[in-house]
Formats: sequence, structure tokens, C-alpha cells
Amino acid sequence: MLARVQLPRTAKPGEVIEVRITIQHSMETGFRFELDGRPIPKNVINSLVARYNGAEIFRAEMGSGIAANPYLQFYTVARQSGAIEISWVDDAGNRGAERAPISVTG
Repeated sequence: MLARVQLPRTAKPGEVIEVRITIQHSMETGFRFELDGRPIPKNVINSLVARYNGAEIFRAEMGSGIAANPYLQFYTVARQSGAIEISWVDDAGNRGAERAPISVTG
């Protein structure tokens, strides 16, 4: 699974920053069928966690009501330079992760 994390490259200590992530995933609900009539198994991202230098800062439990290629946005406070890492798992047990660095100076 491919993902894109967007956040400012730099921030000042204590600044509130916006974090955005888009994950390429079909988010199959289990209600659709193949052309031959076979059901397409349910497979959605069910858990997503964001960590800032190892400390959890955001968690989302998702379900079949989320559209394909989910987009999430949240805010956190810039404390120190490091990285924000986003990890997720879907119903099939597939895992993904993406990280983005941030430099906190000032």
C-alpha cells in the first residue's frame, strides 16, 4: 500500500502543525460482487496510529463507511525535531507505514 504524509518541513517549538495522510487502498466493504457473481471479501483499513518520535499522538479505528483511498487530517504540537510515523493494518492483515521528518528550530 502506498501512502503520502504531508506536514510542514519546519516548525517552531510549540507551534500547532497540520498532518495529512492519504493511503491508496480499495477499502472493500464486502457488499460488492465480481462480474461472475462471487462476493468481493471485506477488506478495509481498520486501525491507524500516528507516532511522533515514538509517542502516540493520534489513533483512528475505521470501518467500511470510509471511502477508497482514505484521507485523514489531524493536528499536533511541534515539540522537537524528528519524524512522524503513520502505521496501519487492514482486515487481510496487510500492514503499511510511512514517515515524514520535521525540523523544529527557533
